[in-house]
Amino acid sequence: MENSDRVDKENLLYPRSRYYGEFKPENLVFNANLQEFAHKVGYIVNLQTSGKLTSEDAYRQIQGLWKNLKHSKKELGINDEPPAQS
Repeated sequence: MENSDRVDKENLLYPRSRYYGEFKPENLVFNANLQEFAHKVGYIVNLQTSGKLTSEDAYRQIQGLWKNLKHSKKELGINDEPPAQS
């Protein structure tokens, strides 16, 4: 029963969505990074809304996360251009 509770807690705290894009390893990694970014931004926004973080601190943290996400995209070699339609 404890294992089931742990899995439920992890699914609640760290939800993951299915990937529907083109199947390439770099796309899957970036998708995971993007989901993590969105999840962390949600936490930061909630902390700021509840008064635990100032707006400036929240902005700086989100800006840092955004820079990390952009760096990850560049390192993975993912283009901004959509794939050509044939």
